[in-house]
Amino acid sequence: MGTIDGLLKKIIALLKSAELGSFSAAAEVMSYSPSALSRMVSELEAEWNITLLDRGRNGVSLTPRGFELLPYIQNLYEEFRHLHDKISDLNNLQSGKVRIGTISSVATHVIPLIIQEFQKEYPNIEFEILIGDYTQIEQWIHKGRIDVGFLIYPTLTQLDFTPLMQDGLLIILPEFHPLADLEKFPVTSVPNFPFILLQQGALSEITRYFETVNVTPDIRYTTIDDYAIMSMVEKGLGIGMLPELILRRAPYRIIRKELTSPAYRTIGFAVRDRSKVPSVVNRFLELLENMDKDKFEKLKAT
Repeated sequence: MGTIDGLLKKIIALLKSAELGSFSAAAEVMSYSPSALSRMVSELEAEWNITLLDRGRNGVSLTPRGFELLPYIQNLYEEFRHLHDKISDLNNLQSGKVRIGTISSVATHVIPLIIQEFQKEYPNIEFEILIGDYTQIEQWIHKGRIDVGFLIYPTLTQLDFTPLMQDGLLIILPEFHPLADLEKFPVTSVPNFPFILLQQGALSEITRYFETVNVTPDIRYTTIDDYAIMSMVEKGLGIGMLPELILRRAPYRIIRKELTSPAYRTIGFAVRDRSKVPSVVNRFLELLENMDKDKFEKLKAT
């Protein structure tokens, strides 16, 4: 498998250098020296007798011929990964990598549980975890940057989606809020207070919920950071709405309330084409499908 591994490493070196625009940045991600990475790309260019990257003071970029070959190189990379993982599968999955894209709350509270279960049977499998918003994760899936993405239903684009758990969406208030003593927060009262919106790409379960109940929040602030919203609410700058997962063990003096019209999101995993995922990824997905659903639900209470 040495030849396969060697070619894979050279292709990855090329793709990562082109993506990040420099050998130094790519070398840091791949744990190589910049000179070693440059040498790998040069060897690939020599083998194919084509200059793939332009080298300059400001970094590297694909040559016109490199751009022309890029889709074929990406497909070659995917096919070699499938071959590599199939060989690993025949050798009882002693090696391989699962590339995951996820939002921060799932990365913090769900992914560790899943990896822990998987490594009981496959301790040598590597994991790469990328954190992004819903739009980025879907793009990563379509581009082949990740094997599986954790998303909410429905997805923006057509993907093979499997639901795993439901996660409630709660209104958060400062402790001194005038409606803090109510058992549930009236959804019709949301527009009466400044609202701090969590922005997670083109798809937002929060804005979609308010559209469903025909309520328009008075959005004064928008941020991609969950904890920034909690801090701003604590200081009395407004109210917010966040998933239960991210609110667990939150170190802020805030009050959490269910809405009079319940809100939740359905979390699951998505792939581009289940029939074409590498063997190690398929084993990982099988674990997700077969995990006791109670384990996911108990996450809310821990």
